[in-house]
Formats: sequence, structure tokens, C-alpha cells
Amino acid sequence: MSIQRSTQQWQAADAAHFLHPFTDFQSLAKKGSRIITKAENIYLTDSEGQRILDAMSGLWCVNVGYGQQALIDAATRQMKELPFYNAFFQTATPPAIELAELLSEVTPPQFQHVFFSGSGSEGNDTVVRMVRRYWDILGQPERQVIISRHNAYHGSTMAGASLGGMSGMHAQGGLPIPNIVHIDQPYWAEHGQHMSRDEFGLIAARWLEDKILAVGPEKVAAFIGEPVQGAGGVIIPPATYWPEVQRICDQYGILLVSDEVICGFGRTGRWFGCETMGFRPDLMTFAKGVTSGYVPLGGVMVGERIAKVLIEQGGEFEHGYTYSGHPVACAVALANIKLIQQLKLVEHVHDDVGPYLAEAFATLRDHPLVGDAETCGLMGALLLVKDKAGLKPFDESVGIGMVCRGHCFGNGLIMRAVGNRMIIAPPLVITRAQIDEMMGLIRRCLDLTLADAQREKWQ
Repeated sequence: MSIQRSTQQWQAADAAHFLHPFTDFQSLAKKGSRIITKAENIYLTDSEGQRILDAMSGLWCVNVGYGQQALIDAATRQMKELPFYNAFFQTATPPAIELAELLSEVTPPQFQHVFFSGSGSEGNDTVVRMVRRYWDILGQPERQVIISRHNAYHGSTMAGASLGGMSGMHAQGGLPIPNIVHIDQPYWAEHGQHMSRDEFGLIAARWLEDKILAVGPEKVAAFIGEPVQGAGGVIIPPATYWPEVQRICDQYGILLVSDEVICGFGRTGRWFGCETMGFRPDLMTFAKGVTSGYVPLGGVMVGERIAKVLIEQGGEFEHGYTYSGHPVACAVALANIKLIQQLKLVEHVHDDVGPYLAEAFATLRDHPLVGDAETCGLMGALLLVKDKAGLKPFDESVGIGMVCRGHCFGNGLIMRAVGNRMIIAPPLVITRAQIDEMMGLIRRCLDLTLADAQREKWQ
């Protein structure tokens, strides 16, 4: 148990020693961190005793909610029996083997093998290594180029951040690394307002074909995408998009990679986002929801097309991590997946709270600030606009999303701001009553943001 300190004491120690991710360190030190001390179900408690509805599942990960005893017990048992051993030296542990078996059951049928990592970022680094190794074994080493999308997020390691399309990340550290290129995202409000969503979906998918032809099909190894772009603002592609991407990948023989770090394990109302969106990937990255964030774990599901080549022709694969198949992490993942099955959370999202959230979110379209409101399973996004006509945005200097986020935090709600989009991804255990509570908080925070916009004459 942590020692007892006041909020100010925690903040001072934090500023003195803890460098946070994706943070302006100087700015945070002046303001002081929010100190979270407890959690239960879908709620957090901070050091001031404020109860906060966590509409972001921690960081897209706490799918089964906080305080699940089955996961705590699984970690405790495994810690006592075998807290750690590695998967090097032709060695394995029972939890890693059992989890590999279970993952092969809950993932789409083409996946019978898994490569474990410690995070989604490491998983996507593994994808780069594995994709290029696959083509090298097949005698096509010139297939090096991996195509991704602008505003995508695939982690923050060198390869993961390069695969992602975040301009701010690329501006630091000499990114992207060679042979990773990007196409525009399938964001209708940005690129396609003059046409139907289905028409736009086909056009956006064909940007992939344009890039393949520009690079040279013989040089392209793979295309990677999130079924729904999460950190980019919950960009939900039109229904026509992914089937056309699949057709293009098949036509040119390139590998298709689904980054399921956010969308996996029930978030979209199916076990995996690729099932919701209707495509059949060759590789699938996972993390976050595999343990509901209770301990770190990630990995890559490897389709038989690739696994067969790696196993039968590849020799030694010169890649891996100390924590690949960590027994405690795997034990918790086993308990987590079994709990998802026991509680029927995928069905809960698909049949009950997902449709209920969609209906509730749609009512926010009447708010003066909301230009669009859309959901996919238990992911949602509000587009904040200055003028609903043509979805006219606020000036970037206003930072309307951050203004709204400030009101959310001040009123007991965690909702994330991505530019002018306010996004949510609550725990899958959320109930209809809790969705009503969340919606009340969201509407209150929108009203407070609107009052700021009118007072400051931003509108």
C-alpha cells in the first residue's frame, strides 16, 4: 500500500521525479498531476475524494471494469507458483501455452499461432520484422514497404510511431523510418462531405491502390490499419471501406494487418474489429483488452499463410522480448478472456449497451456544438463545430476540445479530446443506467463549453 500523502505532496514528488508520456513536463509541473488512488467498476476516485466516471476505460483497456477479483486471484496464484520465466532457450510455461490455445479459439479461424510481446507498440514492431521476414523467406526481399494511414496510431516505439501517421510524433526523432509510407484516412467529415458515406468509403479505399501503384506492387509488403482509428479521434470508416481494402490487398498479393489493440476483445460488439468491419487480416496486433489493462501484455496473431512459411521454411526468427509470454500476464489474460465469456460481454455490447449508446449519442446531435455524433459498439465520438452548416470548425487556437475536456474532468467525467472531437470508450461492463449517467454528464459539459464559446465570442 502506498504511503499516505496530501495531494500537494504527491504532486510535488511527481513533478520532481516522474516524466509522463505525451506530456509537456514544464506545463504539468506548474499545474500538478491529477492523482488517482482507487477504482471500482467504471469509477475512479482521486486523492481529493472525487468520484469520476471513466468513459475511456483507463486508456481503451479496462474492458471488464475495475476490481474484478478473478483477475486479481489469477495474478496472485501465478505469482506464488511461478512469477517469471522466459520463452527463450526452447522453454515455455503453462499459462503462455494455455493462452495461445484460447486465443486461437476466440480469434478468427485463420489464426492458430501467436507471438507474444509486452505491449501493442512492441506488437507492431514485431509486425514490421515478421512481414519483411516473410517476404525475404519467399525470395522477395524487395518487398519492404508498409503502407499505413495519416492520423493512425500504432504505438510510440520507433517502428510503431513510424507506422502511425501522427505528424507531431514524426516531427521528433527522425521518423518515419525508411520504407513506411502513408495514405489519407477514411474520414468523411474531412474529405467526403460532398458525397455519400458509401461512395466516399470506396474512394478512400482506392487511395491504397493508388499508393501501391506509385510505390510499385513488387515493393509493397503490407497495409496496416485500425478497424476504427482510436487515438486519431474514433474515425469510423464507411461500411464500404474495409471490404474494398481487402479486395485491393488480395489483388496485389500484399499482406493485410489489423491493429486490434483498441478494437479487440469486444469493443466493437464482436470479438475483434475486423469481424465487425468485414475483412480477413493476415496478422492481427492485440494488447490492452487482452488483460483489461490489469498487467501489461501484447502480441500478434499470425495467420496460417505466414505461420506456415515461418515454421516450415524460415529457420530461426531473430526477434523476441524478455517478457514474451510472461506467465503472470498470461494467467491474468486467461482469467480476463474467460470472464468476458462468462459475463457474455461481447453479446452485451452487440445486443444491448452498444445499440443503447448509439441511440443516446444520436440525441446529442441537437446540441448547438455538435456537428456529428457516431458510435461503433462501445466507442463514440462527437464532432464539435462552430457552425453546423458544412461542419465549420472552430479556430485551432481556441482548443475547443481541450476546453470541453477541462469541464469533463471538473464534473466527474473522463472524456478524451482529439482536436475538435470528443471521444469515449467506456468499460464493456457498463449498464444502461450508467450510460444515462454518462450522457447527463456529457450534456452538462457541452453546455458549459457552449457558454464559454458564447462568452468569449468564439462562435
